[in-house]
Amino acid sequence: MSPTPEEETANYIALRRLQNRYADIVTRRAWPELGEIFHPDCTLDLSLGDRSAQFVGPKAVGTFIGESVARVSFFQFVVLNTVFEIRSSENKAVARMYIHELRVESASGKRTDAYGVYHDRFVREEETGWRFIERHYGSFSRTAPAEAAEDQVVFPLPERNLVTWITES
Repeated sequence: MSPTPEEETANYIALRRLQNRYADIVTRRAWPELGEIFHPDCTLDLSLGDRSAQFVGPKAVGTFIGESVARVSFFQFVVLNTVFEIRSSENKAVARMYIHELRVESASGKRTDAYGVYHDRFVREEETGWRFIERHYGSFSRTAPAEAAEDQVVFPLPERNLVTWITES
């Protein structure tokens, strides 16, 4: 049975609020709050163009991000655009979320930028509502090192078919 337009809207708003909450938590560097929006078994797979890593659980994710932004005096995480595939009757959803990180390096005072895309899988549980359960981040551009000829390093845009992914999950 298909969700009503009201149910579809309510799920969309709840998931967008979750993404916005993540952006707020990261911008404020409020790492303990990740436990409120991440499932305890949430995984984060990172592909940063020149290196990759994986983390499991909100504490590990928060520690990694905290260490990464410790070198900046200013950090803002901005959601640029997002697209969802929601299966409310199955309590699952997936999304593609494009982001921009604005930063100021503490040591040099120079502004740096990073652009990327998250492919997220969400689960909805009765007691907690929607939460992140699986995240895949791919960087597709960031400020080049000072000695580079170009301003930005560009990587291939990470892609994932949301309809196929939700069907497989």
